[in-house]
Amino acid sequence: MEIVQIFGFALVTLVFAVTLRQQKPEMALIVSLVAGAVIFLLMLRKIGAVVNVFNDLAARANVNLVYLGVVLKIVGIAYIADFGAQICRDAGEGALGAKIEFAAKILILVLAVPVVLAVLDTLMRIIE
Repeated sequence: MEIVQIFGFALVTLVFAVTLRQQKPEMALIVSLVAGAVIFLLMLRKIGAVVNVFNDLAARANVNLVYLGVVLKIVGIAYIADFGAQICRDAGEGALGAKIEFAAKILILVLAVPVVLAVLDTLMRIIE
């Protein structure tokens, strides 16, 4: 039940940050950012395990690993952008968070173009 531990850590950090915010708001923000970074780092191992499973599945299905890499990059961009946007919102900079999300959408679109072209090329070959 790792989620219970993470929730407990977040709850303790939340109480500490809310209490600290009354006296030193900048320190409360730093505490919140550090807690978010700790939770993110704790999840990196889990993300690595998922990537390994996808690599194994791609190898078994004889899927080009380039496409898997693109999909994993897209997922990574989405998670990192969401995390960054939430940090910006926590700091009271919602507009900056929105700009991060916008940039992520553009980056995802750019990464998706070769995959879409490959799918269309495959469909055209099947139709002919």
